[in-house]
Amino acid sequence: MRRTIYLDLEGMARLVAEVGLVPMLRTLTDRLRDDYARWEAFQKCPRTANHSPLGVVELMPISDDRLFTFKFVNGHPQNPKAGLPTVMAFGALAEMETGWPLLLSEMTLLTGIRTAATSALAARYMARPDAQSMAMIGNGAQSEFQILAFHHLLGIEEFRLFDIDPAATQKLLRNLGEIPGVRLVRCESTAEAVRGADIVTTSTADKAYATILTPEMIEPGMHLNAIGGDCPGKTELAPQILEKARVVAEYLPQSRIEGEIQQMPESFEALELWQLVRGEAPGRSAPDEVTVFDSVGFSLEDFSALCLVHGEAEKRELGEVLDLMPQDRDVKDLYGLLQSARVTS
Repeated sequence: MRRTIYLDLEGMARLVAEVGLVPMLRTLTDRLRDDYARWEAFQKCPRTANHSPLGVVELMPISDDRLFTFKFVNGHPQNPKAGLPTVMAFGALAEMETGWPLLLSEMTLLTGIRTAATSALAARYMARPDAQSMAMIGNGAQSEFQILAFHHLLGIEEFRLFDIDPAATQKLLRNLGEIPGVRLVRCESTAEAVRGADIVTTSTADKAYATILTPEMIEPGMHLNAIGGDCPGKTELAPQILEKARVVAEYLPQSRIEGEIQQMPESFEALELWQLVRGEAPGRSAPDEVTVFDSVGFSLEDFSALCLVHGEAEKRELGEVLDLMPQDRDVKDLYGLLQSARVTS
């Protein structure tokens, strides 16, 4: 009997608890590196997006010759006022040979983990090796994962925090205030938070052409990890910053639509992350160069995450087995399924 595993939010939380969040971040970062290194093996396309005045709903498919994944994900900045997350997601993993779904999984929690792992992977190549401090601009749902990834995977010790909502910063302090080796500093403005920081992560939610970082805030050698801009009409960096920086995106056909570089002309040159992973281009050319990871989230990252989760769920016997698809019967007789249900009801 073929199996379809279902992991709901409670199941995912249990899986992460059993694996350990930090070991999972490490393993996923390595898996992302390996998958980006085999870039040509994947059938890729920009995600499909349906927009409304209040947000966006997107589908993110990708496959290699063995496995297919997709993620359903939204972005609705006003959702917290209704008690809903800004970002919600679920995804699936299936066989390419048969189309059989192997896993149906929550991805709201998993997206936070995979985004942090991707940020850390890019920073390995782009941040200065002696980086010790990071500004965290936007202290919402992504912030704890980002901080833990940068601390445990890159050795960052000081995190300078700012959010226009003081309750978000208080939440972050409550969640991570007792982590050994992590120094959290509450700041009163973006300018204060980024002053002297080696790395700046922006993770804001407004669906607007925002300018969270301006040129006068940028210091030589900074690495900017811009993860908040993820749809048309939503940015965080002033275009003048991009003009003078080394910019790396995940997948340029998607990033030119949704990323920070949507502000730039089509002729604007940027690298893709796989080029850094394979050593075909450097992440930075000098200690004083400003680097930007223009991260919008790409389906390859969901592929890596879902493959990892499926393996761990099988090994640990976690999740519910779903009877989702017909098998071991006359599969050409779909009408017979109705007859069978009528008999047993």
